[in-house]
Amino acid sequence: MQALRCSSCSSSGRGSVYTGQQAGVTVQCRRSVSRSRSVVAKAALQALVFDCDGVILESEDLHRRAYNATFQHFNVQCGVAGVVDWDEQFYDMLQNTVGGGKPKMRWYFNRFGWPTSSILSGQKPSTEAEQALLIDTLQDWKTDKYQEMIGSGEVEPRPGVLRLMDEARAAGLKVAVCSAATKSSVVFTLKSLLGEQRFNSLDCFLAGDDVDKKKPNPLIYQVAAQKLGVSPSDCVVVEDSTIGLEAALGAGMRCIITYTPSTKQQVGLIAGDYPSNGLSHVADRVGHLIICCSMLRS
Repeated sequence: MQALRCSSCSSSGRGSVYTGQQAGVTVQCRRSVSRSRSVVAKAALQALVFDCDGVILESEDLHRRAYNATFQHFNVQCGVAGVVDWDEQFYDMLQNTVGGGKPKMRWYFNRFGWPTSSILSGQKPSTEAEQALLIDTLQDWKTDKYQEMIGSGEVEPRPGVLRLMDEARAAGLKVAVCSAATKSSVVFTLKSLLGEQRFNSLDCFLAGDDVDKKKPNPLIYQVAAQKLGVSPSDCVVVEDSTIGLEAALGAGMRCIITYTPSTKQQVGLIAGDYPSNGLSHVADRVGHLIICCSMLRS
């Protein structure tokens, strides 16, 4: 984590990460509570930016199950190991290593060998065009499967996320969502969980299809700041992983992490061993910033 530097301290070379005391929250900058108020006073909060998977909903196991169903459907096999099946431990590592669905599969196939599948009549892809066809076909079917799971009505937003969005909006902040996932999948997910009104009221929405570099590259957050018309230093990002943290800090934004069971192992190296119980405590913490910034504007 030495490469991750605090946007507030980079000029003095004192980059660090602040460990929150509740709910596995990690906030950029090691500051006491009293000093944090001065940070708010100096840099007014203008926008609140959310990741989707792991922040708005605990979705990683749904993604894993959708990938495995896809591999089974197309009889995707690497070597003699049989049909590809990602267990929970492996997927936790994978999703903390590679951002985005297509990059995950490319990473896996480059490491363990390109597979045979019914997509190419039981043959391995022999050209880059065939590799792209394989990846695109798998991702499209997986997206449909994932949306089927979301549409079942059994999935709910993480506790506190709707409150946090509504309070930010009421305080005059801009609200955005930036996800590395496929756009059609994220749109379906957000409309299902946030509702049409909240989704349509977003000031900015970006998905993996909108940028050519995935997290931990900061591009998606840099583009978001441009579209929002605000300085990156006036944005706070809510993330769940070290990949997202690196992307946010790389864009010059402040970052709060609320980890999930899937990201706890890596984020725990920063955040310590705190429980993961949604965004209710994050809403309390960010709510303090919202109130302070509203007072500054008035």
